[in-house]
Amino acid sequence: MISISRRAFSLGAAFAAAAASHARADPYPTKPVKIIVTFAPGGPADVMARVLGQRMSAILGQQLFVENRGGAGGTIGARTAAQAEPDGYTLMLGTTSTLVVAPAVYRNVGYDPLQSFVPIALFGTTSSVFVVNPEVPARTVQELIALAKGQPGKFSFSSPGIGSSPHLIAELFKLKTGIDAVHVPYKSGGQSIQAAVSGEVQMVFENPSITLPLVRAGKVRALATTGEKRGAETADIPTMVEAGIPGFVSASFTGLVAPAGTPADIIARLNAAANDSLNSPEVHTALTRLAVEPRPGSPADFAAFVGRETEMWRGVVQAAKIRIE
Repeated sequence: MISISRRAFSLGAAFAAAAASHARADPYPTKPVKIIVTFAPGGPADVMARVLGQRMSAILGQQLFVENRGGAGGTIGARTAAQAEPDGYTLMLGTTSTLVVAPAVYRNVGYDPLQSFVPIALFGTTSSVFVVNPEVPARTVQELIALAKGQPGKFSFSSPGIGSSPHLIAELFKLKTGIDAVHVPYKSGGQSIQAAVSGEVQMVFENPSITLPLVRAGKVRALATTGEKRGAETADIPTMVEAGIPGFVSASFTGLVAPAGTPADIIARLNAAANDSLNSPEVHTALTRLAVEPRPGSPADFAAFVGRETEMWRGVVQAAKIRIE
């Protein structure tokens, strides 16, 4: 079996080869471009797609508009995008969920994340915040670990569902620390975080845009973030590594992909527009407010990044024995 990293390299190499091929004579774009967002409107991924889409529209001279196709962990929208005409007029907002997690936990998602799509640009990464209910008598991660180990099976964590990013991050936490905690899945992120607020569960990993307002309101307590370093919006919260968990780094990603077979010159034009947008002060400010770290780069950079993430999370899925039929 070809390894994930090798497949990612092959994807990047295929792009490089295609980029050297004869360029199209037709101008692009000549009509509006659709971005399929595989989640409901209003969430962090949707907001990011609209922020970048607006700026890229100005650069490309045609509107980039969002079409929301949520459901089944993002796989419904991803299947639709994978089957679209590879002409540059249907793109997809690729995320950790659709390109990494879902293919690892579902037996058959109906697409191959590394073969059904060609990478355009990585938009950015977002660390999660580890929060606990205020009644939990722990002010640090190490105190929480000691409490949980002293009461095996008595602590629980919530998530928006089996196989969701918050679920996998919590499983990674269990693997790294050796604690015994019960997973309680909910139907949405809102229900999941509310469970931590109400005390139905003791802890949860979730997006800063969801957790930080609750932290400021005193409804949950932040113990750590999962990023490589402290972000602008989380400067007063230690990272997991700083909190004493070596190697615990996790960040969800968002980027733009196109159906496999999309011409190389179109990919290059979209990549340039995406990077120009990410480097603009207004987009940078908007993403910072969403606790997103902009990550401009080449399509090959994005492919390699997805390959590394796939290897890591597939290992967590296998160790935690997570499988959805």
